[in-house]
Amino acid sequence: MSASVLYDAPGPRAKRRVLLFSILAVAGLLAGLYVVYRQLDKQNQFDADKWTPLFDPSDAQFNLVWNRISEGLANTLMAAVLAVVFSLIIGTLLAVTRVTSAPWYRWIVVGFIELLRGIPVVIAIFFVARVLPEFGVSLEPMWYLVIGLTLYNSVVIAEIVRAGINSLPKGQREAAESLGLTRGQVLRLVLLPQAFRAMLPALISQLVVILKDTSLGFIISYEETVRVGGQIVQVLSNPIQTYLLIAVIFIIVNYALSRFAIYVERRLSQGKKAVKTDEGAAVVHADDLAGAGATNVG
Repeated sequence: MSASVLYDAPGPRAKRRVLLFSILAVAGLLAGLYVVYRQLDKQNQFDADKWTPLFDPSDAQFNLVWNRISEGLANTLMAAVLAVVFSLIIGTLLAVTRVTSAPWYRWIVVGFIELLRGIPVVIAIFFVARVLPEFGVSLEPMWYLVIGLTLYNSVVIAEIVRAGINSLPKGQREAAESLGLTRGQVLRLVLLPQAFRAMLPALISQLVVILKDTSLGFIISYEETVRVGGQIVQVLSNPIQTYLLIAVIFIIVNYALSRFAIYVERRLSQGKKAVKTDEGAAVVHADDLAGAGATNVG
């Protein structure tokens, strides 16, 4: 048996201890689950009338409950999509402005970004919903939620994009400028596409955060999924079952986004490999042609 490079291989006594602790951990987990089960059973949480309105199509309230959940999920996705689009646009503009700004006014951009980064997103949403009406700007609750989410997440995305730009070799910018491209063309055609590709996992993670943060819309009476779940609980008196279902819905949507991020990252990686392969083939072909020309001359 070859020893591991990272750690010493466990001996017989260590293996017995690991096995013993694993058995104790599993036993403790099962005991905890049993205690939870007993407490829930005493509170009649496993009664059919608490579950059938959510999971049994034959129940009289099933269609009403799922219609409300569908409306709440649609409102959640609508607010999330709008916040994502606006956050990406404004965040990219902020990142470009911070990278290209002159020193004499850069502190304004940096101060704005750092100020919004330090504000909790729930405060941003509440502030927008309370301050804008004072200036005569009356909007639907969804737009207050979108504006609050955009204010917070746009500066986070700006920092992600700026980090992606700064991670690129300086030779990228210098080579583009040597071709006669303007600063705007260098950013738009050379730097930003590579920055987005390099920071794609972080960007997708932030988009998942935006989707989850839409649940904060309950503080301004926006009927998103969590608030609709609360309304269902008031009627059916089954908070555990309803919020468990909502949690599963969020997990499925966020997992789908995570898988989409993995798919996009894999496709981009395959594109990079294909480009490198084509470049290598072109170099080899050019070398073959040069060699054949030298042979003919000889």
